[in-house]
Amino acid sequence: MRAFIRKLSSFPKSKNFREELEINYIPTNLFQKTLLTIGSATVALLDPYRGDMIACLGEVTGEASLKFMRERMLENNEGAEILRDMPRINSQTICFKTLSELPEDTLGRVYADFMKENDITADSRLPVQFINDPDIAYVMQRYREVHDLVHASLFMKTTMLGEVAVKWVEGIQTKLPMCIGGGIWGAARLKPKHRQLYLKYYLPWAIKTGHNAKFLQGIYYEKRWDQNINDFHKEMNISRLTER
Repeated sequence: MRAFIRKLSSFPKSKNFREELEINYIPTNLFQKTLLTIGSATVALLDPYRGDMIACLGEVTGEASLKFMRERMLENNEGAEILRDMPRINSQTICFKTLSELPEDTLGRVYADFMKENDITADSRLPVQFINDPDIAYVMQRYREVHDLVHASLFMKTTMLGEVAVKWVEGIQTKLPMCIGGGIWGAARLKPKHRQLYLKYYLPWAIKTGHNAKFLQGIYYEKRWDQNINDFHKEMNISRLTER
C-alpha cells in the first residue's frame, strides 16, 4: 500500500481553486439571482438530467446551507484539513488506473469500478460560477466532486431510484435546497413499481443514513482509498441497503 500512496501522491495537482474561481466567477445582483433561481428550477424540474441547471440552482439558493456545511466540516480534524488543503477530484489529481488495481473490497476500487461501470468521468462536474466567497464556493465544488464517491460508497446506482435516495441522504446532511427538492420531485417521477420500492426500502434507509452516518462531506476520501469498504461503513456508521 505504501507504493500505491507514493504513486498516487506523485500525480500532478490541479490548478489552485482560488485562481480557478477568479476566472469562472460571474457577478450577479439580487434580481439576477432571482431570475436564475426561477429559470434553473423550472428547467431542472422539466428535465432532471440538466446538470448545468441543477448546478446553477444549487449555487443561487444554497449560500446558507453551504455555510452550515462548512461549519460542520470544521467540527473535526479531517473536515478542517479538507478546507485547508482544498483538494480536487478529477482526472488530473486522481489516477483511476491505480485505484482500479487496488483490492476489490477497498474504497478506492469501489469508486473506480463505479465510475467505469457507469461510464462517468471525474471531469464532468461544472466549476462554481455564482459564488464569490472562495471558502463557500469551495464547499460547493467539493460537494459536486464527492457526489459520485457518495453514490459509490453507499452502493447506490445512478438510476432515478438510486439518485433520489442519495439526494435524500445529502439533503438531510447538507440542508441544500437543491438536494431536498431533488428528493421530492425525483420521487414524484418514479414509476409505480419503483415507487413501492422507494417507499418500502429506499426512503427509510436514506432517512436513517442521513441522520445516523457521519457527515459525508467531511471525509477526506483521497486519504482513505486503501481502506476496507466494510471498515469504512462501520467507521462512518453506514448500513447497506440489502432488501430490494
